[in-house]
Parts: sequence; structure tokens; C-alpha cells
Amino acid sequence: MRRLLSLIFIIAFSTLLLASDLQLTILHTSDIHGNIFPVDYATGNYAAVGLAKVSSFVNHMRSTNSNTIVIDTGDLIQGSPISYYFARIDDSTVNPVIRAMNMIGFTASVIGSHEFSYGPKILEEAVNCAEFPFLCANIVFEGSEDPVFRPYEILTLESNDEDIRIAILGLTTTLIQKWEDPEHIAGLSFLDPVCVAEKYVPLLREEADVLIVAYHGGFERDLATGEPTEEFSGENAGYEILKRVEGIDVMLTGHQHRAIAEIVDGVVVSQPSSRGSFVGRVELGLEKRDGLWQIIDKSVGLVSMETYDGDKALLETLGDFENRVQSWLDQRAGFSIGDFYISDHFEARLKDNALIEFINKVQMEATGATISCASILTDEITGWKTGPITIRDVISAYPFSHSLRVLQVTGADIKAALEKSAEYFTYANNEIALAESCLTSKPVHYDYDMWEGIEYIIAVDRPVGERVLSVRQNGKPLEMNETYEIVLNSYRTGGGGGYHMFEGKPVERHVMLDITEIMTDYVLERRVISATVDENWSVGTGFIHTIGWNETLRSIAEMYGISASEIMKYNPDLTRVRSIPTGTELIIYKPAIP
Repeated sequence: MRRLLSLIFIIAFSTLLLASDLQLTILHTSDIHGNIFPVDYATGNYAAVGLAKVSSFVNHMRSTNSNTIVIDTGDLIQGSPISYYFARIDDSTVNPVIRAMNMIGFTASVIGSHEFSYGPKILEEAVNCAEFPFLCANIVFEGSEDPVFRPYEILTLESNDEDIRIAILGLTTTLIQKWEDPEHIAGLSFLDPVCVAEKYVPLLREEADVLIVAYHGGFERDLATGEPTEEFSGENAGYEILKRVEGIDVMLTGHQHRAIAEIVDGVVVSQPSSRGSFVGRVELGLEKRDGLWQIIDKSVGLVSMETYDGDKALLETLGDFENRVQSWLDQRAGFSIGDFYISDHFEARLKDNALIEFINKVQMEATGATISCASILTDEITGWKTGPITIRDVISAYPFSHSLRVLQVTGADIKAALEKSAEYFTYANNEIALAESCLTSKPVHYDYDMWEGIEYIIAVDRPVGERVLSVRQNGKPLEMNETYEIVLNSYRTGGGGGYHMFEGKPVERHVMLDITEIMTDYVLERRVISATVDENWSVGTGFIHTIGWNETLRSIAEMYGISASEIMKYNPDLTRVRSIPTGTELIIYKPAIP
């Protein structure tokens, strides 16, 4: 018995001598969109975002574990006033976003869809100045399979004189081809990331102990059920990579600005929202036995940057450039003839106004679409009055980070979207008011759209789903089965806000700049802008009146206490005003604001 116990002890001790362990921390950022400083550029106020906060968190994590790597999954160099200022106004220094990432000591970044937004020169300079590799295996030179960027990176870490090899494969969504300016991606081809992953993963698996796929693209299917999500736009690469490609330990994703931290079929999955508001934290416990590293423990979570101060060294280094940006934001961008000003936000959603018409017209000009919809996103937005306007005035009119997409939809889709917007209101005690859903602590004003390029009236005293009394284009009724091109923001095209009628619709064009950048370009190019209100829409009360025997336009007008001209205004197809056939349906409508 004693001899048996001794033998067991010797075997166990020998096994321990052959074993080694390591705790690997992987920190993950994505969709930084040019945010370095913890500031809201529209107001100049504090915001819990930016690489300065990320830097403080990374420093803290490295102080607790030297085996910490930091990986970004794209959309770095576009999306904020500081990145716009560098690209359009002053590129006399190294790209400030790249300077910040160099200081933080990023391990790698993936090419994102917005890396191309300012053209190849800005991207090439960013890649050349970065002290970390930009990765992408599926963007190749046209007519070849040669990657334009480094396809992968293999790191070697050491633990107790034992080396561990970590492979990072970079992949990027192919939807860039639909969205980007063709001049910005000339000479490039975009291979299917699923096929490219199937090619590289087995090869890297032979060389690496830990294999990370870093994909600038998200999941357009539910990870549990496989059903399409609101973000579905026709590509399914992220889900297919996760489900079909064997050998992946960690999958870092981006592009959709979602908050994901899950373990799916044994694969650790992360997507840390956007702007540096969160950092994904992946922990892998590894043990080496008989010459092979094994992952024996894994976890993933998202860490809010709210409680972390900005890194003082980073803030000081880039402070001069930031001061120039702030001064530029307060410079005169142009001159306004007429008020683009909102003094009453409820009233501004009942009747056409100059600010929403301006946003819609900018969207239409930028994309070539003839129909547009947009929102007054929050009640903090006021616009500007007659006189000089600053760049900060312009960007404060659209404080969310959205790009533009042109969809092909039917007239029935447009009417359904108008009915959805009409749910914003309720009618009680002979008064129009906000619906119950808008009386919460965080009203969703951004889910109420106002349209340009069509003419419509909404009667909120009618049942939900039957409130759009009329919708026309160029004076003619909108054809429900005809197709139309409309421009709207990227949030709405994915069905955001419950607008499911837009999910999965063909994307004709995508402008890969933020709406605020498009608006800024518009004002800077023109210098003088005039406030216009074409009164193409309004909200009020009304119903359908069916003409009875011997009724006349005058008698109907007297019945409802309105003028005959008002009836004709909302019934433009009415041609016979003295003798109207019995059974004719007339719209009787009173706008809330005459």
C-alpha cells in the first residue's frame, strides 16, 4: 500500500513538473470613430467615451497582468470632429487617433468599413504611422488573391520560460463595396470572409496555441436561434464564420455598435459597443501539459469606461490638437438667412419646420434620393437663428453617429412607416398629446420621423394604423405597389425603433460619412443657407366623409365649420365642386397648427 501511494505521488509530482500555466487577458475595442477625448463635441460637455479613458483602463489591466494584449476591430479614423478636422483641415501632424493608439500600445487593429471614408491617402498614412499592424486577409488587390494589408499577426508570449503563440486573423465585411465611394476602393477586391477564414484558420491552428478571429462585421442572425436580427442587411458572414469554421478560440467583432459578451459553442465572442464607451475583456486560463497549451478556463465581459478618468499623459500630448479642434468648432461656418430654430419641440413635430427640412434636403442632395426622412433626435436640439452660424451649431443639430443609406421600398412601406411615426401621438379630451411611450424617463423622440419629397397629413384622432389620411408625391397619390428610393439613417434602415418595414430592403447606396460631416460640408461649401418651409406635411385631426344625396361642398364646409378652400386643399383630385357624385369620399382635416 505504501509503495502504491509513493508511486501515485511520484506520477503526480512528475506531471506538475511538466505543467505550466498562464493567464491571458485580451482587451477589445471597436468602432472608436475618432473619439479620443471624453467630450460631446455638439455641446462641449463631458461624455464617458474616448481612447483616453480606454488608456487608463488598459494601464490598470497591464499592472495586474503583464500578459495583456489589446485588439481593435475597426472604424477608427472617421466619425468625430477631431478626425474630420485632421482629414479636411489640418493634417500637419500624425493622425491623432493613431498617435493615441500608439501611446496605448495596441497589439493590432482590423481594417474597418469607415477606414476608407476619407480616401486612400488618409488610410495609407494611418497604416504607415501605426506602431501596430492593420490586419485584413480578405481585401486583396484586384485580379489577384494577394492581401493589401497584413492578413494575420502571430505573437509570442513567455511564461516560466515557456513560449505561447497567439494568432490574430483579420477580416472585414464585404458590404463596403455597396457603401463606399468607388474611387476610395479602386483597385481592390473583397473576398468572402467565410471562405478566407476557412482557408487561414486551419493553417494558423497548426502554428498557434490560441487563435483569435478579429472581424469588422457583426452577427445578423441571433446567436442562439439563427433567426435574422434587426441588423440584417443581406450578409451573414459573422454567423457563418462562428458556426462553420472550426478551430477558433475567440471571435472579436464590430461594425454594428452592439454590446455582446457571450460564449457560443465554446467560442468566446465580444462586441464592445462604440466610441470607447465599453471595452471587451476576455480572460483565458491556459495550462501546458505534455508540450501542449490548453485553454482550461474562459470568460468574457464588457467593462464600462464611465468610472475611468482620461489618461493624463495622453490628454496632455494631444491637448494642443484638441484645442485647435475646439476653436475651429466655434468658428463661423456660414451665414443663415432666416431661422432654423426650434423654440417648441412638440410644435415642431406637428408642422413642417426649417430645421427638419434642412436635414432632409441635405440627405437628399448627398445621396440623389428624391424622398427623405429624419428626426429631431432630442429636445436639447434647438438649431440656430438668422445670422452667423458655427460648425458646432451645425453638428449640434444631429448629435447621434449615423451614416446614410438609400433603400428601395414600396409605397406601402412608406405608408407603414408614416403610420409607425403617427403612433408618437395620442388624442384625448380633444387635445393632441405625446403617446404613453414618450412619457418615460428617456423619451424616444428619435423614433418619430418627418419626411421630405412626399406630401402627407396625419390625423391622430383616428385609430392607430389608420391615421395617414393622404400621402402623395408631386401631387399624385403614392402608388402602394410601386418602388421608390428613400434616404434615411443607418439606424432606421436596420429596423431601429420598430420600423420593421425597412428590414432586409435592398440597399442602393450608402454614404460612408456621418450625417454631421455631410451637413458641415454642405454649409462650408455654400457659406450662405436660406431657411425654407414648403409645408409638405402636418399633423392634426380628421376623418373621411362620404358624400350623401344633394350635399354640396358649401354645405359640407358649413357642417364642419371649415372653408370650402380647405376641403379642396386636402382633396386635390376633387374637380367637380358644384355637383359632387354621391358616394365620393372626402378628407375632412384640421391641422393642429393652422
